[in-house]
Amino acid sequence: MAMIEVTHLTRIFDVSKPWLNRVLERLPKALLTAVSDVSFKVEERTVYALVGESGSGKSTIGKMAVGLLSPSEGSVTINGIDLTRETDAAKMDKARSDIQMIFQDPYASLNPRWKVRDIINEPVTARGGSGVGLAEKLLEQVGLSALDADKFPHEFSGGQRQRICIARALASEPKLIVCDEPTSALDVSVQAQVLNLMTNLQEDLGLTYLFISHDLTVVQHISDKIGVLYLGRLVEEGTPDQLFDDPKHPYTQMLLAAAPKMDGFGREIDPPQGEIPDPINPPTGCAFHPRCPLATRQCSAERPVMRELRGARVACHEAT
Repeated sequence: MAMIEVTHLTRIFDVSKPWLNRVLERLPKALLTAVSDVSFKVEERTVYALVGESGSGKSTIGKMAVGLLSPSEGSVTINGIDLTRETDAAKMDKARSDIQMIFQDPYASLNPRWKVRDIINEPVTARGGSGVGLAEKLLEQVGLSALDADKFPHEFSGGQRQRICIARALASEPKLIVCDEPTSALDVSVQAQVLNLMTNLQEDLGLTYLFISHDLTVVQHISDKIGVLYLGRLVEEGTPDQLFDDPKHPYTQMLLAAAPKMDGFGREIDPPQGEIPDPINPPTGCAFHPRCPLATRQCSAERPVMRELRGARVACHEAT
C-alpha cells in the first residue's frame, strides 16, 4: 500500500521585481518553476530517496509533502487523504498527525531558548497531550541520556542536536518522516551514526521515510527506491541496484561518474559538462538536452515522458 502518492506535482514561485519597478523598467513577471510535473509513490514501511544537484527541487517537494508549501498544480495524498483538496478538518488533522519532518540544519531547527524536554514534547503538547516522561524515553531511544532533557541546545554537538531532532520527530508517533538532508551538516563519522540510528528506528517502529539527499553513497545504502531529479523534473526512478548497476538516463550516468569512489585514485574522467539551466527560463523539450551527449533534435523539441525500461522508470528519448 502506498503511504504517500505524489501526482503531477508542480510548484511555481513568483520571483518578479516589485510592481512599480516592473512598470518603470517595462519588465514581465519572472516565474521560477521549482518542481515540474513530478509523480511517484512511496510504499508503506519503505525508504524513498530523492537525489539531485542543488536547485533540483528536492526540498520543495519535501515541504509540499508535509504541507508547509501548497502546490501550484497536482496533489499529495497521504494514506488516501489529499492534503491539497481535503475539506474535512478531522481527516486533515489525522493525516498531519502522521507526518513529521527532520530538517537539514540541526543548529537552526531547535529553539535556543527552550530546554530539550520542551522541544521534544512540543508535537504532543500542541495537541493537548501531557508528554510526561516522554522526552526522557525518546532521548534514550536515540542514544542520548535522559538527563539531557534539562539542557539547552547550545550544550550539544551537531550530531547530538540531530538526534534531538529525530526524538522530536518521533514524539507524535508518526508513520511518515520527511528527512531533508538530515546528515549533510555533519561530519562523516557522525553521519554514519545518525544514518544507522534512523535505519534501526525505521525497522523497529515501521516508519516510512521520504529521504532527501545529494549524496549518492548515502541513498545507495539506506533506500528501497531512488528518484533522480533534474531542474525540478523526475528523470529516473528505480531500486539502488537498478540505478547504480544499470543507470539509464545520461544525467544519472553523469552523477555516478562524478561521485567519489574508494578505488578512484588516479582515475581520469571528464568533468560534468555545462551548467544547470536557469529555472526561470528552462530549455524546451528535455531540460537536460543542453548538457546531454546523446541529445537529438527531438530532445530539444519534445519533453520525454516517464516510461518503463528494464524494471525502472526513465524520462529519456534515447535511453535503451
